[in-house]
Amino acid sequence: MYRVIEYFTDLQDDSYAYSVGDTFPRKGIKVSEDRLKELSSPNNKRGRALIEAVKVEKPAEPKVEEPAAEAEEQPKKKKNKRS
Repeated sequence: MYRVIEYFTDLQDDSYAYSVGDTFPRKGIKVSEDRLKELSSPNNKRGRALIEAVKVEKPAEPKVEEPAAEAEEQPKKKKNKRS
């Protein structure tokens, strides 16, 4: 995943405007590795990097906790009813 670090319009995507902080490429658009290298380096028309790679971390898996040992219930004694 890449993040935009400088505003630009993508000439290869119908001049779509990207603002600082946007994800590149936008949803539904496929971009070649060469294009990613071009935009993340000074080797483009602007002469400076426009996007930067962002490390995507997988969400931590939830810890599985073992259920606490339940205290064994003692049978309840019946109360004698006296009349």
